[in-house]
Amino acid sequence: MSMRQPSRGDGAYDLVVVGGGSAGLTAARTAARLGARVLLVERDRLGGDCLWTGCVPSKALLHVAAEVQAARGVGRYGLRAPHGPADLAAAMAHVERATAAIEPHDSAESLYAAGVEVAHGEAVFTGPRALRVAGEREVAFRYAVIATGSAPSLVPVPGLAEADPLTSDTVWGLTELPGRLLVLGGGPVGCELAQAFARLGSTVTLVEAAERLLPREEPRASALVRERLAAEGVTVRTGCPAERVDGGAVHAPGGPLVYDALLAVTGRRANTRGLGLEAAGVALTGRGDVRVDDRLRTTNPRVYAAGDVTGRSAFTHLGGVQGAAAAASALLGVRRRIDYDAVPRVTYTDPEVARVGATSAEGARSVTVEHDRVDRAVADGRTDGFTCLVLDGRGRITGATVVAPRAGETIAHLATAVRLGWTPSRYARTVHPYPGYTDGPWHAALTDVYDRLDRARALTGALLGLRRRTRPAGRGRAP
Repeated sequence: MSMRQPSRGDGAYDLVVVGGGSAGLTAARTAARLGARVLLVERDRLGGDCLWTGCVPSKALLHVAAEVQAARGVGRYGLRAPHGPADLAAAMAHVERATAAIEPHDSAESLYAAGVEVAHGEAVFTGPRALRVAGEREVAFRYAVIATGSAPSLVPVPGLAEADPLTSDTVWGLTELPGRLLVLGGGPVGCELAQAFARLGSTVTLVEAAERLLPREEPRASALVRERLAAEGVTVRTGCPAERVDGGAVHAPGGPLVYDALLAVTGRRANTRGLGLEAAGVALTGRGDVRVDDRLRTTNPRVYAAGDVTGRSAFTHLGGVQGAAAAASALLGVRRRIDYDAVPRVTYTDPEVARVGATSAEGARSVTVEHDRVDRAVADGRTDGFTCLVLDGRGRITGATVVAPRAGETIAHLATAVRLGWTPSRYARTVHPYPGYTDGPWHAALTDVYDRLDRARALTGALLGLRRRTRPAGRGRAP
């Protein structure tokens, strides 16, 4: 397929996008679909963190680890269960195959076919409506979108940086399974990778400074994940801030924790260095994120930002939505409102923890259903999960948490309910397939409906009595 090469210096682009991750790719493609002349500038590989070091490789590794775990459990069915560690090189080969299969969707060829020009190299703003690419090409633009993403950030623990720990970016270079892996950070990524490596055969210790894992989720969800990790051999230390790192050990309350490999997943920071943002008139927040308004405009009204670099998005799916919104807002003046309260989030441990909107502590009341009432969970032997619906004072669903296998799929319909302000009765009107884990939210909604019917029993009973007394003779009677 022939590719249309970028033109040089022949007028301003309608939109220049800096960064080729989820937010940047979506912004560029959206602008091209609108008929704009678009340039996308990427200094590294197209596809961003999601393709190369985030969503795709992590979920591919989790899949391998789940299959290994399932194989080790076949003894209960009369089959010979395998023992010993898995071959990490073979596991990483699967990760690489998954990445390679998806990469063409984000390639320069696919962008050219969509009408987007691509330039590789560093982009540096030289003014409010201009930037330089690869140190030599001057580019003028009507509008720009900054979508440079984020990078792992280490907590300021003495000796941690000098220990050169693995991060969520570099762990994919491992070819041999660590004997003793210490994971520093008990957020979603830390929990996911701790479980994956434990299932593959590493002896894993997970250390979290907060009092519980997944501190932003429902406390019970955190407890369930901790129980599962411990049952699979992970040593979990919460309320355990690292004090220093030296001599192949993390020193923390309770004594030193020795490791063969150290994985630090303690946060991320926006990629803004070297962009020349001062020349563009683009300001940063106190945390170092690009400051944007509710239309994703920066302090330069000609420059927008989307994705991790804004500090408002830590998810690929939200970054893509922001990219499309920024492009439409810039080019058409369309204000596309993003309901951040209705953005779902998923921790892909086993079981998965999925949440949208408010937690039970933030709502007026909540309805919880145990998954021993979900027939699919009973059939699968996975009744340890639960579904919680959070309601406001008017009885609308403002949040939900699902802990179950494939909870990430179940949460999507609940995100719609939160966005549209549905009540449980409205949610329950949708017929759900049986048997499925979606029965959890459905039963939770029906529980609220039945509770309200029970409270109205006196009124409905009186109405039924009145209908019996006023029914015309000879109608509606059995023959």
